[in-house]
Amino acid sequence: MLGAVILLTPLGGLAAAAVLLPFTAGAIAYRRVRAVRAALGLLAPRHGTDVVALVALAATFVLVGVAAAQPALSHDTAQRVRKDAAALFVLDTSRSMAASVGPTGRTRLARAKSAAMALRATIPDVESGVATLTDRVLPNLLPVADAASFDATVERAVGIEQPPPRSTGVRATTYGALAAIPGTGFFAGSAKHRAIVLLTDGESQPFDPGALGRALDGVGVVIVRFWDRHESIFEPSGRPESAYRPDPSAPAMLDALAAATGGRVFGEADLGRASTQLRTLFGRGPTTPTLARARRETSLAPYVALAALVPLAFLLWRPRLRRNPVSRVT
Repeated sequence: MLGAVILLTPLGGLAAAAVLLPFTAGAIAYRRVRAVRAALGLLAPRHGTDVVALVALAATFVLVGVAAAQPALSHDTAQRVRKDAAALFVLDTSRSMAASVGPTGRTRLARAKSAAMALRATIPDVESGVATLTDRVLPNLLPVADAASFDATVERAVGIEQPPPRSTGVRATTYGALAAIPGTGFFAGSAKHRAIVLLTDGESQPFDPGALGRALDGVGVVIVRFWDRHESIFEPSGRPESAYRPDPSAPAMLDALAAATGGRVFGEADLGRASTQLRTLFGRGPTTPTLARARRETSLAPYVALAALVPLAFLLWRPRLRRNPVSRVT
């Protein structure tokens, strides 16, 4: 764990410069008063300049300025990552993935996104990427070591028909598009152990299993299915769309896909076995230390702001202490 102090809003630190204004004015006034005293032959005041009060005032301004700059303790985590392995999580974002068991139920895609992050967490030493599938596979994040970047991409960049498919038919998904993955730069050349994790409902256009199997030769495939025959796509009003009906052939479609690619199909309630299969595909391999891009900040601003109250309280209470000196017992 590597840590460093950073400023989240550096421009806020300009507030500290405000301390220069009263001190500059005070210095100019002090020089003028001293010149007048010298011209009149007067002695300096008995107590002189209250240096302690000036220091306390300056400390208050400086601490407030530092708090405005929002200092934070940044944590960068070093981890060991395999360079011979990579995973690509492909999420089906076609219209049918918006189906749920009720108007307020979680959609298939919402459940698939949670499953993707959970499965990614079980292979922390394998660089993992994110892609979406409709009638083509589009990358959202190429395989990286940083799990936080993976999760953020899944949460924020993956949505129903984002982007929309090129075809305008009722069913846009086609598993034949997966054949383009090995040859289009989704995996680094050093990744000898490769796996595709497909999260889908199984509702696809017909595809050529033989051609897909040949294209994905040497790539492990894990399929997680999100489908229930009682699910519907609901309109904002809460009424189910009449144009959508769950495809009863979806399970058979995924079985054909698994048979063609040598993969396995798991239900969404069986993520434990799916993660075991995923780890089995990758096995074990050499790792190298990598600094994760993920960064966690612990804000220090509240503590600095509280510290500014100390010299301020001193300024407020000091005159009272002077007026009420503690009597000595003789």
